This record gives sequence, C-alpha cells and structure tokens, in this order.
Amino acid sequence: MIIQPAKRTLSVKEYYFSIKNKEMARLNAERASKGLDPIINLGIGSPDGTPPRASLEVLAREAAKDGVHGYQSYTGIPELRKAIAGWYSRFYGVTLDPACEIQPLTGSKEGILLASLTFLNPGDGVLIPDPGYPTYTSASLMVDARIIKYDLLEKNGWYPDFDQLEKMDLTGVKLMWTNYPGMPTGAKATPELYEKLVDFARRHRILLINDNPYSFIRNTDPLSILAVPGAKECCLEMNSLSKAHNMAGWRLGMILGDPAYIKEILKVKSQMDSGIFRPLQLAAVESLQAGEDWFRELNAEYHRREKVAWRIMDALGATYSTDAAGLFVFGRLPQMPAVEGKTPGEVVSDKLLYEAGVFITPGFIFGHNGENYIRISLCANVPTLECALERVQNCLTNCK
Repeated sequence: MIIQPAKRTLSVKEYYFSIKNKEMARLNAERASKGLDPIINLGIGSPDGTPPRASLEVLAREAAKDGVHGYQSYTGIPELRKAIAGWYSRFYGVTLDPACEIQPLTGSKEGILLASLTFLNPGDGVLIPDPGYPTYTSASLMVDARIIKYDLLEKNGWYPDFDQLEKMDLTGVKLMWTNYPGMPTGAKATPELYEKLVDFARRHRILLINDNPYSFIRNTDPLSILAVPGAKECCLEMNSLSKAHNMAGWRLGMILGDPAYIKEILKVKSQMDSGIFRPLQLAAVESLQAGEDWFRELNAEYHRREKVAWRIMDALGATYSTDAAGLFVFGRLPQMPAVEGKTPGEVVSDKLLYEAGVFITPGFIFGHNGENYIRISLCANVPTLECALERVQNCLTNCK
C-alpha cells in the first residue's frame, strides 16, 4: 500500500469466522485431494431453513414488477414499519409508533455499528458482556470507545451480577450492551432481569441496547425489554428476521425505541446506504404475519437437532444446559491444561477440525469467561449432526 490504513483498524482483527472459513476452504481442498468428505461446519449460526413460502412468492412477484428497483426510503416503507409494530404488539406486548419508533436495518449487525457511531465519542465507556457477541467489542473499538467488560458466569445463570456492576467505576460510561436469549450462552431473559436492567440504566443514565434476535428460537416465551414500563427512556432494542424467519442472508433487521434516539440513528444511517430493496421489504411484511404454527414447526426441528448436539457434548465430556434457547449449545469442558498457550476450547476445536473434520467454535472468541467452553451451532440438519457425532466419536477413539 502507498498509504497507511486508519489507526482505528489497528484495534481490530479480521472477524474470527472469516479467518476460519478461509482455513476450512484450504483444508477442504486438501481433503478432496485425499478423497475425504468436506469438513462439517458447526460454527456460525446461519439458519439453513427456508423462509415462509408466502414470503418467497411475494419476493418473486414484486421483484418482477417495473419501477421497484430504485433507491428506497431511508426509513423503510410504511408497510414494513407497520408490520414490525404489529409483530411487537402480538408477541411481545409492546406498543410502537410505526411513524417514529422503528428504524429498519440491513440486518441487526448493522445496528451495532450505527449505534456506536451515533452515540459514542472517543473515550466514552461501553459495558460489554463477557462472554458476548464479538461485534460489540469491535464496533466500540472502531469508534475509539473505552471497553469495560462485565462478567456473565454460569453459576449466576449467565445473568449480570448487579452488586458487582454497582461497585464498578461507571464514570464516563455511556452505553451498555445486553443480549438475551444470550449468544453464546443461550440464557433466557426474564421479566425480573429486564426490570433490573432498566432500573440500572435509568439510575446511571446509561443507554442500554438489548440485542434480541434469538427470542423465538427454542423458546416459547419471547420477551422484549421495551415491555418494562419506562424502558424507552433509557433503552433501545434490536431485532431481526434472520433467525426467527430463516432470512439471515436477506439482511433485514430493526432498531426500536424512543423517537429522539431513532432520529439520531437515522442521521448516521442515511449517510451510509440508500434503503432496502422494496420487494425484500414487502416479503418481510409477509414473514412478520407468521403465527405460532410457524414458530412451533421451526422449533420442533431445532429440538430434534439439539438432542444430537447434546450427544456430541456428552462425547466430549462437556456439561451444558438443556433449558437454553437460541441457535447454539454452549458446553463447559472438563478441566484441562492450556497447550502451547491455547485455551481448552481452542485445543478441542483444533483437534476436531484437523483430526475429525468437524468445526466447533471455541468459546474464547466470546471473551475470557468463555475460554473453557465450546459452542455447537444447530444450523445443520439431523443427518449432518449425526455424521459429526460419528466423526467425533471415531476421533476420540482412534486419534492420538
């Protein structure tokens, strides 16, 4: 390069799964040359199911029309904002004004960076869960914010220790990230938890952003932090159609809350894109009409898959919750020493990748508190998971 990249790039690395996908592509080429089957990837949580059939029909019909391929409104079409409001009313018991309390996103991951750009100045403090989604940290670093990790521990049900939070130096803390059902832990929210979080955020004048894309997955009681009285004063919530409607590649999400916050986010978002393809938005409207039967069938499949994932965890001697929600099974490994500076999760993940042809995510990527854990994605069908189980069992029996 004839110039140096911006200093902000020095604080972040290429996304872990981007690096790992390139490594698996290389290993798959080697495996193919030896006549071996490809690696079974149980890493990232990209749903492999199909969106509601009616949504596909809407997309095909609308995309074939003339006059729909231009730029769209930065705020999303009124039909989509109305459908999001209806979805939140039916399933979460939350009333939202479609005109000013809903901002559609190109996936909720976009919202993490948008919110960071909108509300954080260099040096502002950000409370980030450990373990938690790595993008909370990377987005904060890219805006030169000050990272303050707060512990989530299995012994506490993966909930914040509020006594510990109150004892922390919260000077200059401006924003807090929460995520329930948790990724990677699968811990479910409760009304009491959300009430405590809202109280904490209000008293300390912190903007709390709740990331809520997993609330329908392996869970019959979806909750929103915005259902807590007074939450809109100090909270925003992000959600998406990626997991609940098998639409991850469509990139359709939303950020919700008080109009003053949404207005500020729009200032930034309107500089960065030119709206979501109209037929995609109309297809999302159709998906958001899906009722309880859709989620019942979706979860029946995930419950079939989780049972095989549990058997993989059992084979590895890992312990896990059978009451977790979301797209993953998160398991704690038996005590083992670090090897060549690698965490226990890395040691197990590398062994299975190189010797069994199965990729399982090591928990260290989610923070220090995940180092002794591994995560299995349920975004593979039962036969694929059973094949992975067989490979793991054979590896444990035959590999040195």
